[in-house]
Amino acid sequence: MSLPSPGAPSARSTDPAAASWEDWRARRIASVTAPTGNLALVETRWLPSGTVPAPDPEAEQRNAPPGVRVTSLERADILTGEPEFGLRFWDAESPAIRHFSHIETYDHDPAWVVRATFTPVATDRRIPFEYIRDNGGSRGLIVPGDITLTLDGVDYTLAAFDDGGTLLLVFADPTNGAGTYASGRFLFVERAPGGGTVTLDFNRAFVPPCGFSVQYNCPLPPPQNRLHLPVPAGEKLPVFLDGHTIDGSHPSGVSK
Repeated sequence: MSLPSPGAPSARSTDPAAASWEDWRARRIASVTAPTGNLALVETRWLPSGTVPAPDPEAEQRNAPPGVRVTSLERADILTGEPEFGLRFWDAESPAIRHFSHIETYDHDPAWVVRATFTPVATDRRIPFEYIRDNGGSRGLIVPGDITLTLDGVDYTLAAFDDGGTLLLVFADPTNGAGTYASGRFLFVERAPGGGTVTLDFNRAFVPPCGFSVQYNCPLPPPQNRLHLPVPAGEKLPVFLDGHTIDGSHPSGVSK
């Protein structure tokens, strides 16, 4: 990969790749501001480990305030692996939605569309990922293969876990905490089932859900996914009006 030169002009919107990226940006805004989008999550309520059956979201829905939607979710206990059940509460008029302005984003740069190689493993394997709210604990996620590439003369073998058939790369770079979300960013990568070339379009790197609500528990970049060079592409931070901030111990937004 040849790195972009500082100050290089961004692609014109008449370029098909840049126009597709602008459509992606619009879809991102629609997604995070939706009634069950990242900005709408106001509470995640976990039942004690071992509690069965799963909670009834319809029963909770009947007691919920107008505009609040209740859904259920499940995860594995970090220590025992047993299922844990919980509820999520989504407010279509949450303070975060009402104060949201936009997502600050780097200009589109075709130099940050990178080709890599995906090599599947014979059987699905699990790699430990730390999570932002697990106090140093880790959860094993299925990583179905290796993504190998060279950036600025440095070889990488990246671990992207399976997210419903698409690979989700959780990565870090030196811009984190110095312009982009402090804990790293996410990037979807279309999986090559039989192995082969995949595309890492860092212009579509995005702020993880925990950058919009402290009610999320996001995975953190493992050591092999920490890049040595800045990646000035993709989303930086959500921007809020009137001094609104996301309440949490990790920086997740800027105000204007």
